[in-house]
Amino acid sequence: MPRDSAPMPAAKQTVAELALRGLSQRQKTLPPQLFYDEEGSRLFRLITELPEYYLTRTELLLLTDVAPRVVRDLPPGSVLVEYGAGDETKAHHLLRQHRGTGQHVFDCYVPIDVAAAGLLRMQRRLDSSYPHLRVHPLATDFTAAITLPPEVGSRERLGFFPGSTIGNLEPLEVTAFLRNARMTLGGDARFLVGVDLRKSPAVLIPAYNDSADVTAAFNLNLLVRLNREAEADFDIGAFAHHAIWNDAESRIEMHLVSSREQTVRIAGRVVHFSAGETIHTENSYKYAPDHFATLVAGAGWTSIATWTDAARFFALFLLAPE
Repeated sequence: MPRDSAPMPAAKQTVAELALRGLSQRQKTLPPQLFYDEEGSRLFRLITELPEYYLTRTELLLLTDVAPRVVRDLPPGSVLVEYGAGDETKAHHLLRQHRGTGQHVFDCYVPIDVAAAGLLRMQRRLDSSYPHLRVHPLATDFTAAITLPPEVGSRERLGFFPGSTIGNLEPLEVTAFLRNARMTLGGDARFLVGVDLRKSPAVLIPAYNDSADVTAAFNLNLLVRLNREAEADFDIGAFAHHAIWNDAESRIEMHLVSSREQTVRIAGRVVHFSAGETIHTENSYKYAPDHFATLVAGAGWTSIATWTDAARFFALFLLAPE
């Protein structure tokens, strides 16, 4: 799932349209941006606190250690642009950085996410905790080409894409996203990107199939949302969460498995399921560092620094335009 990171951006289509487009394919799918209604967001926060879910605690410890080095060359008054900013938890490690004179490195923050209400709540919190900081939220699809607010001006910029959300994109989509980000951030910018690394399935599978079944509830909540917002009549108990490791593609796949033959109505249309048929709800790619560096180069960036935890579970790549 798009874990430990902000929700995937939603297209400008209704929930029913998004669902039917995916459920009409031979391999039925649902787009991961539908995970994040209010209940999905609540379950996501619980997932990040689970003992099996290594990613959050690993990345936060890494950010604590490397944040001063990331901003070392940035002058006071710089701009932080965060892609998929569900909340300020990760950005806090960068926003609090300051010089010996007491000047904060960042006095402007542009969080980008599709969830407008969440951005406004975050802005109110930041107004209280960082009175010096000008916050300019953008409620938009962060994978598209984006024009930054005019208040950003020509100041130094650091892009920030934490968590493992980049792993939810297909490799070609990663290149397109990084290319768009380069255009948005400008020719002198830096870009700090979090990447979940390839590792043993013995670590990965429990992270996506936890013993408390929180991930299962998160996955099944997609169907609950469709029942509520897309005039669907899914029998939630007739589907089960399933997470697998696809070694050939180097990705975790999440599925919902139909326990019996059944039909479901969605916005007046009928969708048939065979017993054992699955809805593919998400991919989460896990990269070897050299593979990710190849994608980066294809988008016009180069990696100028890479930091990993001691177990090499997770990496932060600092990129600069070629």
